[in-house]
Amino acid sequence: MTIMIEIERPARPAVLAPAKQRILDTADLLFYDEGIRAVGVDRLISSSSVTKATFYKHYGSKDRLIGDYVDHRHRLSVDALADLLEQHVEAGRVLRALQESIADQISSAEFRGCPFINAAAEFSDAMHPVRRSVVAHREWFVGVLEQLLRSIGHPMAGDAADDLILARDGAMTGGYAGDPIAATTALVRAFDRVLGDARR
Repeated sequence: MTIMIEIERPARPAVLAPAKQRILDTADLLFYDEGIRAVGVDRLISSSSVTKATFYKHYGSKDRLIGDYVDHRHRLSVDALADLLEQHVEAGRVLRALQESIADQISSAEFRGCPFINAAAEFSDAMHPVRRSVVAHREWFVGVLEQLLRSIGHPMAGDAADDLILARDGAMTGGYAGDPIAATTALVRAFDRVLGDARR
C-alpha cells in the first residue's frame, strides 16, 4: 500500500561554531556511553579540548547542554525514520525496515540501550525538561507508527502502535542487559503479530 504520510524533519539549527559542535559531539558520546549525571563539566571540557570559558560561553550550564543532547538525539531519530519513508513505497516495508534498523542497533558493539529511556531513568521528576523532551519524542514516535499502521489497514492502529513501541523498549532494554539475539528475535515476533493483524 502506498504511503500517504510524511515526516516533517526538525528545522536544522544554525551551523555551530567548531568548539560548540565539538562540545555537543563529546556530550553525545559520553552521555550515551557513561550516563548524563556521571559525566561532569570538567570531563566534558577536557574531552572536548576547550577551555572552561569557552564551554560556558557556548552553553552556560550543563543543563543546557543536556537539553541540546536530547534534542540532537530526537533529530537523529526523525531523520532516520524520514529516510526510511523516502526509501520505501509501502508502509509495511517501512515498518519492516524500522524493525531491521532497531535490530541492527541492538546488535551493534556500541549499543548502550535506548538513549531516551536512559535519559528518563536519570531524571525522576516528571516535570523536568529532560523528561518532557523524552515524552514529546515518544509521542511523536507513536504518532508516526499509528499513521503507518493505519495506512496498511490495521483495525486498531493506535493500540498496535503502543504495542510496537513497547516491544521496541523491551528489545532495547533486554538486548543491552541480556541476550541481543533473543531480544531481536522477540522483536520480530511482535512485528509479525502486529502486521499479521493488519492483513486480516
